[in-house]
Order: sequence, then structure tokens, then C-alpha cells
Amino acid sequence: MDLAVLKKKISSYKTASGRLTKVPDDLTLEILQSWEHWTGPASDFYSEIGVSAKKMARVIGRGKELKREGHFTEEFKEIAVEGAAVTSAGISGHCGIELVWKDNVIRFGDTSLLLDFLKRRRD
Repeated sequence: MDLAVLKKKISSYKTASGRLTKVPDDLTLEILQSWEHWTGPASDFYSEIGVSAKKMARVIGRGKELKREGHFTEEFKEIAVEGAAVTSAGISGHCGIELVWKDNVIRFGDTSLLLDFLKRRRD
């Protein structure tokens, strides 16, 4: 997200004295994501969005807490393995194996599907 747009969104939740109040959860997520993707010094990030570090600490902390608790779920993308039969037991029950692959979680109901996936990635 463009930090100028984020700055304008944040400014709508500032009081006349400069306090941040009633920042909604979706804006908290946007702030947290921008902060996580920021590569420069933290002080530069805060000056870009026009808020002091003290004011943002609580918002970022709340965003991390909400993310940990699962309030912000990322969209799930199903990946099908070509030529593999998926049984209903592997989907309806709990999944046997979860693999984190390039910032995605891939679930395998059977170890043979996992092995087949890994063999194809090696080639």
C-alpha cells in the first residue's frame, strides 16, 4: 500500500490533540502489513505515515495480537496434484501433513501425495 494513502486513512482517526482513537481492525491490518514490509529504519516509517512511534506501538501490537488469534485469515488457494486421486477421508478429517512452501501452506492427506509432490519439485 502507498504510504501516502495510509497516512490519510490514519489521519481520519486522529483527535484534535493528535491521539489515535478507534482505529478499526482492517486499518490495523493494513498498518501492520506496511510495517512488516518496510525495509528502512522504523523511524522513517513512522515519519512517512505522520505518527510517532509511541502512538503506533499500541496499534501494531494490537494488529499482531489479532493476527495471532486468527482474525485476519488469508485467502486459501487449493493446489491440486495432477494425476493424483484425492480421497474424501483426506479432506473431511484432519489433514495428515502440512507443508509450508514459499509462504503457502500445502496440506496432504496421504504421505504418498507428499512424496509425489516433492519428487516433481526436485526434477
